[in-house]
Parts: sequence; C-alpha cells; structure tokens
Amino acid sequence: MDQAQAAPAEHFIRTDDGLTLCAAEYGTGGGAGGEGAGHGADRPTVVLLHGYPDTKEVWDAVARRLAARCHVITYDVRGHGRSEAPAPLRGGFTLDRLTGDFLAVTDALAPGRAVHLAGHDWGSVQGWEFTTSARTRGRIAGFTSLSGPSLDHLGMWLKRRALHPTPRNLAELLGQGARSWYVYAFHLPLLPELAWRGPVGAVFPALLRRREGMPADGYPTRSLPRDAAHGLWLYRDNVRPRLRDPRPDAYAHAPVQLIQPTDDPYVSARLHDGLEEWVPQLVRRTVPGGHWAPRTRPDRIARLLTDFIDSHSASGSAGAAGAAGPATVPAAAGRWAERLAGQLVLVTGAAHGIGRATAHAFARAGARVIAVDRDGEGAARTAAAARRLGAPDAWARTVDVADEAGMEKLAAEVAERHGAPDILVNNAGVGMAGPFLDTTVAEWRRVLDVNLWGVIHGCRLFGRQMAERGEGGHIVNVASLSAYQPSRSTPAYSTSKAGVLMLSECLRAELAGRGIGVSAVCPGMVKTNIIRTTRFAGADEEEEQRRREGVTRLYERRNYPPEKVATAILRAVLENEAVVPVTAEARVLGALARISPRARRALARIRPSS
Repeated sequence: MDQAQAAPAEHFIRTDDGLTLCAAEYGTGGGAGGEGAGHGADRPTVVLLHGYPDTKEVWDAVARRLAARCHVITYDVRGHGRSEAPAPLRGGFTLDRLTGDFLAVTDALAPGRAVHLAGHDWGSVQGWEFTTSARTRGRIAGFTSLSGPSLDHLGMWLKRRALHPTPRNLAELLGQGARSWYVYAFHLPLLPELAWRGPVGAVFPALLRRREGMPADGYPTRSLPRDAAHGLWLYRDNVRPRLRDPRPDAYAHAPVQLIQPTDDPYVSARLHDGLEEWVPQLVRRTVPGGHWAPRTRPDRIARLLTDFIDSHSASGSAGAAGAAGPATVPAAAGRWAERLAGQLVLVTGAAHGIGRATAHAFARAGARVIAVDRDGEGAARTAAAARRLGAPDAWARTVDVADEAGMEKLAAEVAERHGAPDILVNNAGVGMAGPFLDTTVAEWRRVLDVNLWGVIHGCRLFGRQMAERGEGGHIVNVASLSAYQPSRSTPAYSTSKAGVLMLSECLRAELAGRGIGVSAVCPGMVKTNIIRTTRFAGADEEEEQRRREGVTRLYERRNYPPEKVATAILRAVLENEAVVPVTAEARVLGALARISPRARRALARIRPSS
C-alpha cells in the first residue's frame, strides 16, 4: 500500500513531567521506532499541531496528502485523544509545558532535525510560542500558522488599540471581542465542562457539518466531550497571563507562513496587522472557507504547506502529492499573490490575446498555470513566459476545445498529474460576422462548437472534478458584450456568447452550494488576434479581407489591451462576481439592456459601415 494511504504508525512518548503522549507518523522518516526507521532522511519532517477541541485526527486528510513526499508527525496534545491528562488539570497546560511536549515528540521521532511546523487554532498558538522561544531556536525550519494568533502579539495588538482609542481601533477591539465571546465563557467555573459533557458535546459535530461544511467522515472523534473539558485549561492557564504581560521579545526565529481563511468566524484578519514587525520572513496566504480548513480544504492546505516547505528546505524534495515535480514559492508580486499563489489555474485559448494575458496575470500571482490551446507552439510560449513571470509550475497542452474526446483526455490527464483545478478560465473563442441568411450551417457549427460547446466541455469536465473534490473552486467563462447586445451583423457570434452568459448564470445557481463560483466576463472591443481570424459570411475572399482590415483598424484605434481583461478576470475570481462587463462600451450597453430594451433593439438594427 502507498504510504499516502497506509495507516500511520502510532507511538507513545513520555514527557519531562511523566505524561504519555500519543503520536503518529505518516510516510517514512528517520525517527526512532518508525516504520522504515533510518529511511527517508532526505524528506522534510512536518509536525502538525491540532487545535481546540480537536485531536490529531483533524490533520489526517492533510497528513495523508503530505506523506508521499514528507515525513509527517502528528500528536494529541496532553489531555486530548489518547494522550494523558495532567493531574491536577490547573497549571498543567501552560505554554512552557506544551513546549516541553513538542521537544519530547521531536526528540523521539525526528532527532537532530529542524522540523517544519504547522498549527491550527490552539495548535497555531503553540506554534507561535515554539517559533518565538529561545528554547526551541534551531529546531524549527519554518512555521505555518492557521487560525490562531500568538498570544504575545495579540497582547501587544490589544494594548496598542486600547492606548489609542480611535474609532477604527475601538471598532476592531469590539469586533474581535464579539468573535471571541467563547473565551470569556471558558473561564467560568464548571459550567463549560458540564456543557461540553452534555448538550454542547452532543450537537457539536452536527454544527460543524452545517456551519463549516465539514464532511461526515467520523470526525470529531468520540473523545470530544472529554477533550473539550480538558482543553478549557489551555485558555485558563495561558490567555490572561500572556495578554496581561506579553513578551516584548517574541520575534520569530524561523520563516512564517500565515494562512487566513476568508470566513473564519473566530479569528479576524485584523489580528495580524503589523505582524511583519515580529516576523522578518513572512508570507501571507488566504484560503476560502471557515475555521476548520484542514478538514474542509485539505488539498489547498497541503499544497500551501508543500510550497512553503520546498522554499525553506535544503533537500527541496517535498511537493504536493500527485504533483508533477517539486514546487517552489515564487517571489510573487502584486496584490493577488496572497489569495492566488499556489492555486492550479487552467486557461483555454491561452496562446494569444486575453488567454495569454490571463495566464501571465495568474503566473505573476504565483499560481500554477496550465495553458491550453489548439496552437501548441503558442501555448508552449505562454507557459514558458509564465514560468519566467513567477509561476512555480506552468504546463502547455495542445487541445481543441471543440473536440469532446480531446477535452476528456485533457481532463483525465490533469486529474491524474495535478488534481482538480482550483480555477478554470474558458476563454477560447472564434469570431463570426455576417448576416444570418448568408451564414452557412458549417459556419454556424464552427462558431457554436468552439464558443459554446468548448465552454460546455470545460464546465462539465472540470466543474465535475471541482465538485467531487469538495473544496470549492471558480469557473470563469469569457463571453462578450454581444451576449446581451444584439446586432444584425453578428447573429452567430452573439448567439454563441449569449449561450455562454446564460450557461454561466445557470451554473452559478447550481454550483453555489458546492462552494464553486461562476463568473461571466464580458469584454468589448479588445485588441486581440480574434478579428484577424474572423470569418465574414457571404463575402468572397477579397471582400472578407477588406472587412477584416477595416475592423482591425477600428480595434487598434480603440487600443484596449487584453491585460485589462485579465485583471478583471482575477478580480471576478477573488470577489466572486457574477457578470463582469469590462470595457466602457460593455458597461454602457449592459446598463442600456436593463434600462431601455427598446433602445438596445434599435442599436441592433444599425448597419455597420463597410
């Protein structure tokens, strides 16, 4: 059985104060007692720390994805899962004792190695302690924080805002106070324990499934009521002392990756304002979803972890399970990198124009890019440029989107080699002009096969992959202002793009419940190669060339660059916009379609100048 699927090897490790901790190893490592001990020493070691009220199993889906290329360690924090609880509980959960537990586990399973650390919730709180403590200097190669602040940094954050009570600072204090209501409740005597061992513990799993989209896969574990009751002392032993007297020297001695879920109801992104003061090497990333991202977004979290590990590992051997090769985190520039770095983006029609500009824009943000076009050489040039621009990986594939079998083969290859795309941009298209009565059946088939059926193939194949993965995603379908503005001169093209717009609206409604956004982007007159290949129905070769040159001059005078459309596409993904008119004429005609349909129909009757 592949290590990524094999059951982890469990170990029981004694701490300095005599407790027994339950730890698990995934993949081959060099630790004592592990399966294949002494092997895989070239693999980075990753220690995953769980939060409250979880156990190590919260990381299981991520750990299995990492195990193909990393030596992965998880363990139950004292008092949780199969680890012993201190007696008495009071004073047994201080960060100093938790630091000793971390050192005991790594001494046993990764002796002499600097480990990569990732923590979620209270695991992240612990990770901040380990990454800023002199006691663990040299033991941590990098730290990934997910949904849990440093108590020292939080204490400084609170003090600065309390000392400068501006309206904004007060709003931030009150906002985080509302998010953290449970912290105050956990300091009450006995009542929280009774609640967790009673009604709260009984309904909590169903609440996670309803509010967080947590899969019904046997998590949380049956020990939840007891774990939650014990874990209350994490708050009681540490929160008040550290917030009241934070360490002024809590500087990170290892690189840090901060991952912020977009919809975390407990930890505001504002808590990390000014974090660069404490972390000399900081990378910020964002993932869609709620608090329990290790369970609801395991592919995305695993990919971010391996990217970060690769960029801070001498071996450079770690990579996302199933990836084509080792990934690296680029020095991605721009405002998009925090949200898009590491995501897998597939762009059709990527050899030229809007497709090429879009692939390059995602590459600058550090995304992985698959450039697809029937022009294989053009797609290869786009992929090569994407790698130079910052894409950690970029591939080119030669496929005609109108070819159903070719698209199915592409989808199978992408799934096998890279996994489901995070973002799909259906951009490939062809132009078609001329009166309806002059347009042949073959010409109709050509424009519908590429412009509409190409989008249908992409949405059907890759949308299904996104849905089956269960981690959301985004589909962008490039339509046109012709989708909502009729014209006597472009009936075939306008019909194809109107179909794309309606398909996008229908899919948006259907896939919203699966966390998959769908956007229809509607450019106007954009300076691309599409006019140079546009067919003009009913015209002989000489007349067709004359009309093509005339329209080309018009587009060149308009001089609207495809890079601006690419920016609109990135914005549509990040803001989950439904319909995005891009150019001024697209926005004006879109407004006219809503305000005065009669005027829109009058414009459609205008005969273009020849």
